[in-house]
Amino acid sequence: MKNPILLAAAFVLSAGLCAQAQPAAEFFKGKKMTLVTSASVGGGYDQYARLLSRHMPKYIAGNPSMVVQNMPGAEGIKAANYLYNVAVRDGTIVGGLQRNTGLAKFYHPDSSNAQFDARKFTWLGSTQQEIGLFLSRTSTGVKGLEELRTKEITVSSTSRNSPSSIYPRLMNALFGTKIRVIEGYDGSQTSLMAIERAEVDGHISGGSSAAFRARYRPWEKSGTVNIIMQLGMERDHEYPNVPTALELAPNKEARAIFEIAFVEQVMGRPFVLPPDVPADRVALLRKAFDETMVDKEFLEEAQKQGAEIDPVSGARINELLDTVYSAAPELAQRVRDLVK
Repeated sequence: MKNPILLAAAFVLSAGLCAQAQPAAEFFKGKKMTLVTSASVGGGYDQYARLLSRHMPKYIAGNPSMVVQNMPGAEGIKAANYLYNVAVRDGTIVGGLQRNTGLAKFYHPDSSNAQFDARKFTWLGSTQQEIGLFLSRTSTGVKGLEELRTKEITVSSTSRNSPSSIYPRLMNALFGTKIRVIEGYDGSQTSLMAIERAEVDGHISGGSSAAFRARYRPWEKSGTVNIIMQLGMERDHEYPNVPTALELAPNKEARAIFEIAFVEQVMGRPFVLPPDVPADRVALLRKAFDETMVDKEFLEEAQKQGAEIDPVSGARINELLDTVYSAAPELAQRVRDLVK
């Protein structure tokens, strides 16, 4: 008599191999997909996750359902660890991560908190690219880099590890500016309120959401505040005449450092798959993501919610991360020293 345990094991193995071999066009039929977002309910990352979950399934063969599961914690690290180490790798689990997740192990290679290799995620893409803005009160007389090198100004920030503190430190080190960071504000809105109250001279943002822009635009129109620099890989279409820090970089090393720091900006609102998802399902899901980004109903809903859509492909994100993590050791250490 054949061993029933061995027969059962063989059956399970065979079923698993059949599931892996099942064509992507058939695999998702009737499936319930989960989008695990690293954000709490109601935040910007959660908003984009729910937008995507409502519209992307119609571009996935088999028309599966997709539900959102919130998994906040450790600035996105908790969700990233789950996706990398626990989540099933069949394509039914999608992750919505925070833009700083991709460089977490680059900045802190010895940290035990981030238990993943960002390069081994399959990045589906990002719904938005971020561009930070340097706001300065016009009463300071500061119009650009030349004045920043000769006059000290104060800027508001949330904490030392936020872009609103990191970017000023990079500028002081690489441009010779005299920016003094006042940390401790509990968010971008209170950081902007500090400008309104004249507690500080300006603010350097990591991004520029609809709520952020709505807050400072009246000051810009009244001439109270100027946008004197942009923090990102390219210029915002609303400020075509305002240079980026990358464009102003004084030498190759400074440019390389800004290019590393601004990878997070390109990643904006990223979505991923766990490692080792079958290649045909990866191709199907990446295509579905890209098609969603130009879907009329998706764009209309995003516009109603004030959610900007400026997509980046998953392949582009993977390329950028490969470039960052292959940086020369001396350059990598220089960046880590400046941001810590």
